[in-house]
Amino acid sequence: MEANECGPQGFPELKNDTFLRAAWGEETDYTPVWCMRQAGRYLPEFRETRAAQDFFSTCRSPETCCELTLQPLHRFPLDAAIIFSDILVVPQALGMEVTMVPGKGPSFPEPLREERDLQRLRDPTTVASELSYVFQAITLTRQRLAGRVPLIGFAGAPWTLMTYMVEGGGSSTMAQAKRWLYQRPQASHQLLRILTDALVPYLVGQVAAGAQALQLFESHAGHLGPQLFSKFALPYIRDVAKRVKAGLQESGLAPVPMIIFAKDGHFALEELAQAGYEVVGLDWTVAPEKARDRVGKTVTLQGNLDPCALYASEEEIGQLVQQMLNDFGPQRYIANLGHGLYPDMDPEHVGAFVDAVHKHSRLLRQN
Repeated sequence: MEANECGPQGFPELKNDTFLRAAWGEETDYTPVWCMRQAGRYLPEFRETRAAQDFFSTCRSPETCCELTLQPLHRFPLDAAIIFSDILVVPQALGMEVTMVPGKGPSFPEPLREERDLQRLRDPTTVASELSYVFQAITLTRQRLAGRVPLIGFAGAPWTLMTYMVEGGGSSTMAQAKRWLYQRPQASHQLLRILTDALVPYLVGQVAAGAQALQLFESHAGHLGPQLFSKFALPYIRDVAKRVKAGLQESGLAPVPMIIFAKDGHFALEELAQAGYEVVGLDWTVAPEKARDRVGKTVTLQGNLDPCALYASEEEIGQLVQQMLNDFGPQRYIANLGHGLYPDMDPEHVGAFVDAVHKHSRLLRQN
């Protein structure tokens, strides 16, 4: 992989490709680090920028998305940026109404209740054109990053998107969405196929716009057991990777590393490692050494400090990071949290986490 890729849009040369090299499984001088939800409410400047705007209007403003994406990089020496957006822009682009209710989260006033409701959804091939605002945000951000670090694009995986569309919002049990899997397996597969058909051009479009890596969030993997997961989640996770890679090739775009993060999907680690992704993200419930034994040496692991560890003292954060780095080993590894940052976290502690990864990973390599 050439570090000095100057894309068709004439993007600035990449100065720090440590994250990309680790993702591809190449040797790095230190362990790269970024945080899920690093552009978020824990930053006072984020709250100021966002306060005046409705959540999805923010997502539709390339200028604001760019500003929010760059905010954490002004504070911390992170090794990657992730575009500010939301996984639910895809159901929106399929024609479903989604609002963000303060203090409650996303809400779908008219969720999918019956099989016939699938007819309300737009043609999935039109989704990418509906989401041009995300592509604009990516291109703008990639230019403003000026090659400091790579930019990650992302999307929600089909099963996770389906849960929101059927439940109408968050849920502790996913009982409505799982009821579909048991009572309407055909319709469930139809919906998951529609979502896959929407995601593939969307992700390829993100790369065309300037994304240098892609992460697929299967945030609700843990609500499925091994059987349901292998029937309704895994085939679509695999299909997304395979078709995005083919799509990049057909469009004459260079390959980018792809990350799969299936939260609480520890029961499917081996399958995920063979699903066509260069990187497997781990949540904090998985022991790094055991994960490495199970996935083998062919993929990079990403994760997995308990986000709540950032409530600890800065000194203790340093010790926890040291332990984590020892457990994962120096190569084929990207440091991250095991889930996103929470709104009440102290930015100073986020900085302590990032600095500890850089410091201890350099020391590890010297020994």
